Amino acid sequence: MIKALRPLLRRSTYAGALFAYAAALASLPLLSFALLPALAWRSAPEGALFVVVPAVWAVLIALVGLARTTRRVLITGARRLLHVVLPEPSAVRPSTSSPGAGSGGAVPAVPSALPGSDRWRTPLWLLLHVTLGWTGALASGLLLFLALALPGGWLRAELALSLFGRSARVTGGWQSWAVAFVCLLLAAVVCVLVTRALRWSAPRLLGPSTAERLALAAERELRLAERNRLAHELHDSIGHTLTTTTIQAAVAGELMATEPAAARAALRSIEESARAALEDLDHVLGVLRERDADAAGAAPVRTLADLPELLERVRHTGAVVEWERSGDPARVRGTLSRAAYRIVQEGLTNAVRHGAGGPITVRVAAGPDALELEVVNETGNGARSGRPRAFPASGHGLPGLAERVRLLHGEIDAGPDGPRRWRLAVTLPVRLSP
Repeated sequence: MIKALRPLLRRSTYAGALFAYAAALASLPLLSFALLPALAWRSAPEGALFVVVPAVWAVLIALVGLARTTRRVLITGARRLLHVVLPEPSAVRPSTSSPGAGSGGAVPAVPSALPGSDRWRTPLWLLLHVTLGWTGALASGLLLFLALALPGGWLRAELALSLFGRSARVTGGWQSWAVAFVCLLLAAVVCVLVTRALRWSAPRLLGPSTAERLALAAERELRLAERNRLAHELHDSIGHTLTTTTIQAAVAGELMATEPAAARAALRSIEESARAALEDLDHVLGVLRERDADAAGAAPVRTLADLPELLERVRHTGAVVEWERSGDPARVRGTLSRAAYRIVQEGLTNAVRHGAGGPITVRVAAGPDALELEVVNETGNGARSGRPRAFPASGHGLPGLAERVRLLHGEIDAGPDGPRRWRLAVTLPVRLSP
């Protein structure tokens, strides 16, 4: 019993009813235009006018519901007053593509206009909204009037009821107070029914249309591709830079034992700062995979033409890097060249982080049909002097590489190559520029 009375005590129930009554009030100006046919057709039968005027009124209300502004206002009101979860209306756009996504980065096409069945959902909801508003306002208004007028015979009010040949008249006394309480309770019930009807119909008629759901899905896919692209760029570029900087500082600290203490302290500070930056990087990557990346275009663009500079930076850490190339990697252009650079960079970063300090072999072969990339390094427990023994591992490196290679329709093979070697091999389909 108490559970059944809870809707009568909720503030949201009456907020939803007011939302319906406001729609009824807002439709009054359209009624004046709906009366114009009656004024122009004075000789028409009254029965015809009772049909024509409401029909014209309904058409005018439906036309107002076709406006996008009307739909936005209705959605905002439904969310705030009905507490219905409705997304913002999505702009329906043609197909776009994710920048930097490479092959497979296209967003599905979205229809440029709403289908007829979707276009008329908002006018239908507005008609239902206005109808419920007028019905609820008249019913609850009459019940509230009776609840105020009947007690004690105020305003000389009387109520006569006739049902199945039996009649009853309420003129005053405790009966009038009892009937007034029932009328007040029924007015609250009317508010509950109106609010529930609006809450039930709002998601079905104001919710995303088929085209808007496609647009929302396309937008989510575009954002996800952009976040992943930025995460890959941050992991490959910043992670590599911080790794090599850490090793340089550690090696320099060992070699400069005879230098002044201030220099040694400064180098150790660089090493500690770089280690902290690596941990921060892993944290930022985790956040970027869950939130929007608005500054995605700020990452520098590197291609295979920048490989010599990359290899030189790795050699400054004390590593021995051997570079084998065939064909002309500089002829590989665009997304493929940028992706290939990042793949080699990630391979070198893993080799520096987890390798045993032996020589690192990098092979780049640009053939007529495929681009082959290979990074091989020694593994084991032996590490060169001064090299940090442990780096924080994010776990995103190889999965990110696999995803990048998949988007480019290539093949990847990463794993042990013999007892003490690790090999990363990637083959990408390619079209060489002339």
